[in-house]
This record gives sequence, C-alpha cells and structure tokens, in this order.
Amino acid sequence: MKRLTYIAFCLSVLALVTGCKKDNLAELDKGDTPLVLTLSKESLLLNESQRDASILSMDWTSGSNYGTNAAITYKLQIAEAGTGFSNPLLFDLGKTIYKYTFTTKTLNDAVRESFGGHAGEELSLEARVIATVLTDGVESQISPVVSFKVTPYEPVSETLYLYGSATSAGWDNTKAVAMTAGDAPGTFIWQGQLGSGEFEFLTILGQDLPSYVKGGNENVLALRSSTSQADNRWTVSDPGIYKLSLDLINLSVTTTKMPGPAYSQLFMVGSAAPNGWDISQATELVQNPNNLYEFSYTGVMNPGEFKFPVNRHTDWGQDMYMKVDDSHMYLHHGGDPDDNKWSIDKKGYYKITLNLLDLTINIDRLTLYMVGSATPIGWDIGNAIEMTEDATDGCIFSYSGPMVAGEFKFPVNRHTDWGQDMYMRVDDTHMYRHVGGASDDNKWVLTEDGNYVIIANVENLTISIQKQ
Repeated sequence: MKRLTYIAFCLSVLALVTGCKKDNLAELDKGDTPLVLTLSKESLLLNESQRDASILSMDWTSGSNYGTNAAITYKLQIAEAGTGFSNPLLFDLGKTIYKYTFTTKTLNDAVRESFGGHAGEELSLEARVIATVLTDGVESQISPVVSFKVTPYEPVSETLYLYGSATSAGWDNTKAVAMTAGDAPGTFIWQGQLGSGEFEFLTILGQDLPSYVKGGNENVLALRSSTSQADNRWTVSDPGIYKLSLDLINLSVTTTKMPGPAYSQLFMVGSAAPNGWDISQATELVQNPNNLYEFSYTGVMNPGEFKFPVNRHTDWGQDMYMKVDDSHMYLHHGGDPDDNKWSIDKKGYYKITLNLLDLTINIDRLTLYMVGSATPIGWDIGNAIEMTEDATDGCIFSYSGPMVAGEFKFPVNRHTDWGQDMYMRVDDTHMYRHVGGASDDNKWVLTEDGNYVIIANVENLTISIQKQ
C-alpha cells in the first residue's frame, strides 16, 4: 500500500513539473525544419456580403532553432509586390504561432488602408514570415516570398439614419432617427410612425452627405455623395406604422405598411369629463399624426371619474380603456363586469395622453409661469415665476408682487429652448394659448412700476391686471 501511494505521489509531481515546462518543451530542438509559408488562396475577389467570414489563411512551419532549444518568435509581413518589403504591413505574433487568418473585412481594410487599394481593382501583394531564435549568435530566418492577389470592395456605411418631413426628426439632420443593423452585412431595419411627407437616409448623424436616396424606383437605393446628384426622396401619402428594410450592398429597400392601432378613434366619458356621462356626446381625443398609437386630451377636467370608450354607442356595451394604476391601463371588453376608472381630485387644466401600444397613460395638470422684462426675474425663463394655483380651481392662477414697466407673458414650463406653449395677449382682459414654435409673440405691457395683482384664468381665457 505504501509503495502504491509513493508511485502515485511521484506521478503527481511529474505531472506538475511537465505542466510547468510545457512552453519550454514546445521550443526543444526543431531540427533542420525549413521555414515555409503557404496560403489557402492565391487570388481573392472580396465581397462584403461575406464580411465576417474567414477568407484567407496563412500557415507556416516552425523553422529551426538549430539545436539550441531556444524559443522562436514569428513576424508576418505583407507588402505590395515589387517594393522589396520596404514598408510592409507587420504582424508581430510572438511564440508558438503558426497561422494567421483574415476575415473578408480585415483583409479588405488592410488592403485599402495600408496599400491604397481601390474597389474593384486587383492588387498584387507578397508575404513572408521572419523567425527569430531567442538566443545570441543565431540569425533570423526568412521564408521564401509567396505572392497573391486581392480585389477589394468599397465598404458600405455601418450606421444609417432616417430623416425627413415624414419622420419625427423633420429635416434636422442632428435629430435623424438611428436605424438598427440587421443580421446580414449592410442591412438595416426600422419600424415606426411615418406621417405625410418625405424621407431619405443619412450615413452620418448631423451630415447631409453621403446619403441614400430613391433610385430608379421605390425599391432601389442610390448613394448620393455630392449636392450635384439628384436628391430623390420617398413620399408618404398614407400616414401609419411602417417597416423599412434596407440592403446597402444590393441597393434595395422594402417599405411595408404595418397594421396600426386597434382603434382610430377614442373618447372620454365620466363625471370628470367635459360632457359628463353622456356617452353619445363623449369627448373625442386627438390622435397624434406622427404616432397613431397615441391619443390625447388637453383641456379642463372637473373633480370626478373618467374612462375611455372606443365609440359613442349608448348601449354601453363597447370596449373601453380602464385603469390599472395612475400610469397604466388595460382594454376592458364590452359586457364584462369590471369598471375601473381614474379619478380627478381637483378641477384644473389637464393634458391626458394614452398610448395604445404600451398601454400607458400620463395625466398632467397645468402649471403656469410668468416671464418678461416687467417681472422680477426678467427674461430668465429657466427661473420663470411660478404662478399661485387657486386652492379649489386649478384653472385660476395669480401673482401678487412688484412689477416694473415692461412686457410679460405666461409660459407653461421653464424649458429654456422657448419652444413651449404660452398664454399671450388678445387684449388687456383676454388671452389665448400660443402654440410652441409659432411665430406670434403678443405680450402685455406695463407702463408703470408698482405692486400688482395679476389673475389668469385658463378655462375662460381671461386676465385681470390690477395695480395696488
């Protein structure tokens, strides 16, 4: 038993020693093995559709360390034919490496970037391997030169963006919508809402060129790299949900109109709604033309309950969107007993937005601000004065305090881009809601400094300005 234990111990020690010496054993006497480089192919026509495939394998023998048992390191050199390797592309590979493999993309990049290869033009190259024995007094070995030819391609863009008047970005190239790269090289996919208008595709965010525009027909892409080339765009005349599939290598595009939301109309009913429980007169929500799944209501809501029927049928048997919680909803099926409604605690001016795709709801009550040269904060909209909301009526806002001679108006938030809605002047006692981005800019003017009480009512669009 002791003998068997001793033998097992010796074997385990031997295993540890040989494991530690593995790298060194790999560099024992190589004999007189000549250093020879071979290629898997000698002529290559590169195609981007095979971008990620292995296209060229370079293999070499170990060469000799001349009985020194010293390690050998390898360098692979590739150069343009006839240059004598004066300025080669160098791969420093280290020890015990006897192969280097190029994918289509890595070889194409190397040919274009290192040797100035042009798409569609065959380029003659040469390769060799240099083996260096890591001991003094032994010269490096150089394999015989092997020749091969490569025809590169012009790579397509690896990014693509959608923009145009039919998209949410408009013609602002800095806001163009990123498309998703497909599984195959050069392919991209996008699905979303397109409104009436035009669109095309950018390759670089924030730059109009290079771009892809419409070619000979609706399913053909054309690469536009100069303003002198025709800027033919796709046109959307039927707004909806679309899927766009592009293949930049084959210059093809498929535009498919997808099914939209289940309902094209949505209504609101309830004691909180403008028309109460009269379902035949239920308030219709506004469908967003740039996102057909989105419906909204902007206006006065009263304390009470509400829900969203899909029509105005007075039998109350229709489908409705009902409450899960304050930010989510579900589709109630007509005739089912469930009746889960949202509630409003305080009268106010609300914006309620429903998304039928992700079944979310946002309920926001208006906050009103004041800004202008007549106010204590001037035109610093980021610090606009928040008006005081009435304790019971959230449609009434007031300010009491110092004002100076100057102008003022009422933004609905403190966004510093100035693109928000605002309440502006009709006359000294009436106002209207200016739509953010519109050119009108009608302000009230004070001619005297002093303390003022200003009361704005966004329900009946009246204003009272009283100097104290």
